[in-house]
Amino acid sequence: MRSPQIIYLDAVGTLFGVSEGIGAQYAKVSADFNVVLDPELINRAFYQNFQAAPKVAFPDLPASDVPIAEYQWWRSLAIKTFTQTDDFNKFKDFEAFFKSLYAYFATDAPWFIYEDTIPALEKWRQQGINLGLLSNFDSRIYPVVEALGLKDYFSSITISTEIGAAKPDRLIFESALTKHQLQRSPELAWHIGDSFDEDYLGAKAVGITAVWLDRDRRPTNNPDKQAAFTIDKLTSLT
Repeated sequence: MRSPQIIYLDAVGTLFGVSEGIGAQYAKVSADFNVVLDPELINRAFYQNFQAAPKVAFPDLPASDVPIAEYQWWRSLAIKTFTQTDDFNKFKDFEAFFKSLYAYFATDAPWFIYEDTIPALEKWRQQGINLGLLSNFDSRIYPVVEALGLKDYFSSITISTEIGAAKPDRLIFESALTKHQLQRSPELAWHIGDSFDEDYLGAKAVGITAVWLDRDRRPTNNPDKQAAFTIDKLTSLT
């Protein structure tokens, strides 16, 4: 492939992940409020409700209102998760718990960086390739990437809650391209992410060279997935 002018990277599941899983991290915070949770039950319920939830994007919402909308989006997801597992009524002060939980995920504590992330970012930087972060994330991405020591690798950060559209919507990809004056030359950009539908298909539809990061190399009978440009670690492209 031709060397790109910029590589856009997804965040969670691509550059870093949740240590021990969402359920374990929720259980850690709940313990501070004297509530014992089953991490496996929470993990299952969280992802079921996460997949069923609307995308974390707020079209036409004024920028000043976005932080509140982000907080309410995640609060609603947490309530549905804990209601499903019959844990909601265990909290004497759910609002205090959720405020602490929300702030916790803005730190480096619940996250881990994949071992191939830094070597790949370093190599691309040495090659003079611009890097952009492109994620269906909220504004906590800024303190998270700074706390993880990743901020300085990226010349742009594009997130769904600021754009008002989430991957695979073409608007978020086009917004990222515009930041680097590539809206008319999307083929000069790559996008790497772990979601086939959101990252790979979304980027490909806009004309960006799409790369699917399938870390587990899961077997598939889907011909589109079989034909996709697929890697199992970021350093496969360096």
